[in-house]
Parts: sequence; structure tokens; C-alpha cells
Amino acid sequence: MAKGDPREPLGARERQIMDVVYRLGEASVADVLAGLADPPSYSAVRTMVRSLEAKGLLRHRREGVKYVYRPAHSRDAARLGALEHLMRTFFAGSAAAAVEAILDPSVAKMSDEELERLEALIRDARKKGK
Repeated sequence: MAKGDPREPLGARERQIMDVVYRLGEASVADVLAGLADPPSYSAVRTMVRSLEAKGLLRHRREGVKYVYRPAHSRDAARLGALEHLMRTFFAGSAAAAVEAILDPSVAKMSDEELERLEALIRDARKKGK
């Protein structure tokens, strides 16, 4: 994968850090630290943030004496990358298997509107495939 590719697999703590930065829009290391449950040390977070920046996933600007980090990619690009990684890892790249896993436990709880939306998405996908 190319440097900065939002589909790059991340470790659990890296994902947590990215979640905080996406949620806040931009954040200093102290902001990230405050946003983490059971956080590691300040220096550990600083090292991981720098690593995420080196991977091309975060960018920074200087604000006084501190750096403020922001995502290098949109939330939609990151979401798509995470979904692609999840599908490759757990569903052998099969969208049908992923949807089946999502729907199996929750299909009974879905409203008629949600089911109609899924049917419309399937119809659109069939049209695009022809």
C-alpha cells in the first residue's frame, strides 16, 4: 500500500488515536491523551501520533509551542479503507458475506424503511452491473 493510504491496517491504539482526531477534527497530543480510555503515557501518544504522521495519515500545523494534528484524509475515505480491510480480513473480500453477517442478528429489528432502502441498493447494484 502507498504511504498515506487510508486503507493501511492500523494497530488498536493507532485506531483509537485516529478516532479521537476524527471526532475532534484536529487535536494536540494532550487532546488525544484526554480522549483515550486508559491512555498510555504522553510520550507514547506523541510517538504514535508522529508515526501516524510519518505514515501519511495525519498532518500538523504549529500553534504556538504545540503541534495540532488533523486527518490527512476525509472521514469517508478512512471509513471506506477500514471497511475494505475488514472485508478482506474477515470475509475474504466478499461483500455478500459481510452483509449477511451484519443482517443475520439484526434483520428482525429492521424497520420496513430500512429493508426498502436495502432492496433499493441491491436494485441499483444490479443495474450498474449490467
